[in-house]
Amino acid sequence: MGGVQSFREMCDRTKNTNVRLSLPAVCVVWQTAMIILFGVFIRYDEESDAHWVEHKAHENITSDIENDFYFRYPSFQDVHVMIFVGFGFLMTFLKRYSFGGVGFNFLIAAFGLQWALLMQGWFHSLDYTDGKIKIGVESLINADFCVAGCLIAYGALLGKVSPVQLMVLTLFGITLFAVEEFIILNLIHARDAGGSMVIHTFGGYYGLSISWMLYRPNLDQSSRLHGSVYHSDVFAMIGTLFLWMFWPSFNSAITDHGDGQHRAAINTYLALASTVLTTVAVSSLFQKHGKLDMVHIQNSTLAGGVAVGTAAEFMLMPYGSLIVGFCCGILSTLGYIYITPFMEKYMKIQDTCGIHNLHAMPGVIGGIVGAITAAAATESVYGKEGLINTFDFEGAFKDMVPTRQGGHQAGGLCVAICFGIGGGLIVGAILRLPIWGDPADDNCFDDEPYWELPEDEENIPPILQYNNHMRNKDIGEEQQINHDPICSPLAPSYAPLHWLFKGGADAIQACDMNPRRGDKDTAFAPVSQKGASFLTPSNSGCYGASGLNGGLPL
Repeated sequence: MGGVQSFREMCDRTKNTNVRLSLPAVCVVWQTAMIILFGVFIRYDEESDAHWVEHKAHENITSDIENDFYFRYPSFQDVHVMIFVGFGFLMTFLKRYSFGGVGFNFLIAAFGLQWALLMQGWFHSLDYTDGKIKIGVESLINADFCVAGCLIAYGALLGKVSPVQLMVLTLFGITLFAVEEFIILNLIHARDAGGSMVIHTFGGYYGLSISWMLYRPNLDQSSRLHGSVYHSDVFAMIGTLFLWMFWPSFNSAITDHGDGQHRAAINTYLALASTVLTTVAVSSLFQKHGKLDMVHIQNSTLAGGVAVGTAAEFMLMPYGSLIVGFCCGILSTLGYIYITPFMEKYMKIQDTCGIHNLHAMPGVIGGIVGAITAAAATESVYGKEGLINTFDFEGAFKDMVPTRQGGHQAGGLCVAICFGIGGGLIVGAILRLPIWGDPADDNCFDDEPYWELPEDEENIPPILQYNNHMRNKDIGEEQQINHDPICSPLAPSYAPLHWLFKGGADAIQACDMNPRRGDKDTAFAPVSQKGASFLTPSNSGCYGASGLNGGLPL
């Protein structure tokens, strides 16, 4: 631990170096490398090659409809939408980092899927007769899965890293993912259809470990931007709904055709539905005034889909899916309320999106549920052929029994955690090097350093912070419409009158009556002690918290 701290201090002392890797150079070099590697290694598989006609005749296939494309492409579409729209919009909740949330998600997903096709191809679909990687529609789905792990890790670092750092994170993350996936699925022979272990557990702890390595003690300098506004939460909710609707496709996309794929969709569907009701109940119950927190609705409602992933194709039973969703709704929501603030304060882990509560913790639960369900499998429930087909008891594993399979499932979970934490610590150490152009502590959660913004958005003053993913604000008593800058429709018309009251009359300052503000306990302040500087426009088009009613006498 002391060595890690010394490394952090060394990197911090060299932050002022002029050596920086530029984003255009990294993108051009990477794409050039991909063109060369694809030219050397990547080819179409037998079902996407022009020789399909000959293959069809040789295998006595009577119709083109039996091409795997027609079975897998609908699921691929759903997964692809989840990666680019679901994850992208889910990260737009920050008031000043929507471009970065959806734009950098787009960048690293497109960047990562190319590398994923190569890395997974070398492990899973390399044709040893000619040394080529053969890809088809299932390869595209697996590449999207691989990218999902890195997008999960990005959630912990949202707003605190540069695009070049994200590309480095993705490069190493996909490499680690391909290795741990091969170990878990091929060597250990664990089953993980929806990726609770391989994707969510790995991606969650990978991102949390990197966040710990990149801890910023002065991140409070950007606290004014570390939160959401009404419209940014609505955009994030779009991402939630896309993810929620398409998650059954995610968990069933690469399962065996037939009953396994059918069962995976049903189990996921039910777990997600159960999680929504539980999340709403717990969110309302633990808020002081019984109101709902949008953070919980955006995130915890998805936890059931994560947790049911490993056991999705097993005979979990419909009521079992509802139980998994119920438990995850409780744990994930409580995680946002209690665990995330605890991790930031005592463990120095700054988790912007709360991926521990949405991915890491539900992923571990999913691994445990999968191990228990596999160990409890019986021939009376699955049938003899059903056990062989569901758990792939063939070849080297033909003598496997369900109880032993449960142990293998638990071993796969341990591998995912070790790769996530160990890989995250190593990659985090690399990302601390002062060559990546990461933002300063007072410039985090802001699009301005990396994006061209509309002129009216360039230099807006800080706006009220009422909601973020690190703490839960107390939405207090009912707002007073005559004094609250948020509610009063007459507020803009008061501003010109401010200059008429230069005397010492006491006045109620707007922020004092706003229950969203942490300084609301200060009830009155003399106008005579205030200067003209506290009359500032906000981005809502009216006068903001520091001066809206500042000059109105009682």
